[in-house]
Amino acid sequence: MLNQTDLTPASFILNGIPGLEDMHMWMSLPFCSMYAVAVVGNCGLLYLIRYEDSLHRSRYYFLAMLSLTDLVMCSSTIPKALCIFWFHLKEISFEECLFQMFFIYTFTGMESGVLMLMALDRYVAICYPLRYSTILTNPVIAKAGLATFLRGVLLVIPLTFIIKQLPYCRGNIIHHIYCDHLSVAKLSCGNIKINVIYGLMVALLVGGFDILCITISYTMILWAVVSLFSAEAWRKAFSTCTAHICAIVFSYSPAFFCFFSHRFGGHLIPPSCHIIVANIYLLLPPTMNPIVHGVKTKQIQDCVIKIFSGSKDTKSHSI
Repeated sequence: MLNQTDLTPASFILNGIPGLEDMHMWMSLPFCSMYAVAVVGNCGLLYLIRYEDSLHRSRYYFLAMLSLTDLVMCSSTIPKALCIFWFHLKEISFEECLFQMFFIYTFTGMESGVLMLMALDRYVAICYPLRYSTILTNPVIAKAGLATFLRGVLLVIPLTFIIKQLPYCRGNIIHHIYCDHLSVAKLSCGNIKINVIYGLMVALLVGGFDILCITISYTMILWAVVSLFSAEAWRKAFSTCTAHICAIVFSYSPAFFCFFSHRFGGHLIPPSCHIIVANIYLLLPPTMNPIVHGVKTKQIQDCVIKIFSGSKDTKSHSI
């Protein structure tokens, strides 16, 4: 009889994208480029929000949470993916796999939660502008961010614990770029029904609740905007929400595709397509969010212009 330790592999092999092994080097170029843009853009946003007094408002505090979440989310997978593409370093220890899984699912859940908080922020700003600063105080923002983080942690810890307890006797090769929950569970020779049910429950609980709150917030915003008779007020309201709507589209579109295709279209869609979209889900929002907010938010544009104009003035004075 074998005990649990005998059926726990020391490491897994991340096999990359099946069927596209010969293109790994070429596929690393967009991955590397998008990751570089994500790191520079989100670090730049965090710097601006930290040091510019004009951005010390609840809207930008939530944006800072989103940027920090994006950095952790893409950094949990892309460096390892580039190691696979460039150096064929495919081995990952069992403990590292669990940690990677924990960070991926915790911070994807937090990404959804922060988008929900940003929708509530826009609702308060448009529907209760005079009470905006008294409702969304710094302590309220900090508690909301902490609650969103703890929600992800508390829901993902049981998932990693269940994965750790499974017996593995179907090899150690994961046909993926990172330690995806179901891809790891399928290597087990035990009953993984609880993994499937719990993963589905967490996805529906987190995603369903956040999407419901976002939908209600924007329904109330639309109702408030329609009641206005000023075209200028309509323009300001929609311009205020444009960047956030784009962030929602970038985040939820690949998430919905991964969720439904994995469960209902597994035999119709090639595995390579699943893996590519799964990585787009983790990489597209961190890449596009700082770009969209930089283009659509005038206050951020003004801060960037101020910094660069100040550096030019300093150089001219020194010359």
